[in-house]
Amino acid sequence: MFYLGIDLGSSSIKIALVEQHTGKSVGIVKMPQDEMPIYAPQKGWAEQDPEDWWKHICTGIESIKEQTGITKEAIIGIGIAYQMHGLVLVDHNGKLLRKAIIWCDSRAVTIGNNAYTAIGAKKCQSTLLNSPANFTASKLKWVRENEPKVYAKSYKFMLPGDYIAFRFSGTIKTTVPGLSEGIFWNFKEDMLSEEILGYYGIEKSMVPEVVDTFGQQAVVNQKGAAESGLNEQTPVLYRAGDQPNNALSLNVFHPGAIAATAGTSGVMYAITDTLSAKESTRVNNFAHVNYGKSKPKRIGKLLCINGTGIQYRWLQQNLGLSDYDTMNQLAQQIPIGADGIVVLPFGNGAERMLENKNIGSNILNIDFNRHTKSHIIRAALEGIAFAFVYGFEILRSDGIIPQTIRAGNDNLFKSTVFSDTITALLQKEIQIFNTTGAIGAARACMLHRGDYSTFSKVIMDHDHEMTHFPKQNNESYVTAYKNWKKTLEQLLNH
Repeated sequence: MFYLGIDLGSSSIKIALVEQHTGKSVGIVKMPQDEMPIYAPQKGWAEQDPEDWWKHICTGIESIKEQTGITKEAIIGIGIAYQMHGLVLVDHNGKLLRKAIIWCDSRAVTIGNNAYTAIGAKKCQSTLLNSPANFTASKLKWVRENEPKVYAKSYKFMLPGDYIAFRFSGTIKTTVPGLSEGIFWNFKEDMLSEEILGYYGIEKSMVPEVVDTFGQQAVVNQKGAAESGLNEQTPVLYRAGDQPNNALSLNVFHPGAIAATAGTSGVMYAITDTLSAKESTRVNNFAHVNYGKSKPKRIGKLLCINGTGIQYRWLQQNLGLSDYDTMNQLAQQIPIGADGIVVLPFGNGAERMLENKNIGSNILNIDFNRHTKSHIIRAALEGIAFAFVYGFEILRSDGIIPQTIRAGNDNLFKSTVFSDTITALLQKEIQIFNTTGAIGAARACMLHRGDYSTFSKVIMDHDHEMTHFPKQNNESYVTAYKNWKKTLEQLLNH
């Protein structure tokens, strides 16, 4: 028997199957083969059509069944990971009312900042552990103010993963970690935030029913079965945002280890057992997947860099290079510091780690007589790595002391230049694991009975692929980082 895992990203959807008892991956597919479109009708906006998500999930399920020869009868549970902070609105019939406003959309920044001031910084820090910022609650308020006819028809709001579970089951539900990522959760009282609902004028009836992160959340209904190719009554056993799920995939449940990813966006996700929110305007604090299952309760501190992999992909496309391996080889030919070129990788909307400023991406100090595309590629990899190190400095100021960093093998951490830069500056090792968010979501179905020991053993015994160890001679890296940081701070203070 097998569990199915879905990882709904903003560029693609990955679907995996793992064995029920061993957690061994038996297949993974990606849909679509190119990339899903992001609609930007105005500057700073980012939307996707949830119908596209569902279409690619159904196609992917059919594809993985064909690839593995596994029948729908052998699939006994579904786990869902999804892009965080999105907003999906449906009417009483479950009909979509507009495209989803996704995580990197920055239209609600001002709304969130105003809420932070009006509610009060201390109250937001002590109860929400966050500024309302540009998250789901603020996006819903934007719809209320700017699209009143859409809002009036709205029955429920959902996060992207809630919507996928709804398409399987016909039932609308969410989780406490989901509500916390939308900034709807009061951590101090451990309940729905009446403060946010009241300030934004959001009706409590719009909040979906809350279910546990692990356990039978819903079952596939007749319509969901017909469209997805799964059996009726197949249970949805898990859902979580992509970054908490990435941490789960890397066996990061407790303080000490940090889960990192550098895909379309870059993320550092650390676990804490305190309600400290010193850097609440720059660091996100969410209920982790095991929140409520442990004492003290686990909080995930998430620091996001929007413009990481998307910048690297932009360079690949616009420099006319065929693949990332070629880019990495070109970068390795250039010395540390890229001969003075500085890349600030912040071109994908407002950056929360920069106090929600949108400074764009910057490529500085190019000399047409000396520099080549190899220099630009090296500077881009270093710039993204430097942004990670800058983020770690923010996490440290918020009380996080990293012991080790864990990352999957399907993103920028595969680049030696990128990983060596981070390890040299932080003097911490990076452990690389052969896993993905989709595999993690499938394996998370194992946890509906609370078997954490078996789950952890599967990852630590079978998935570890390699470790990047810090270079002791790191003076060149330190010099290059200081130059990068000085350039960034000059731009921020301009």
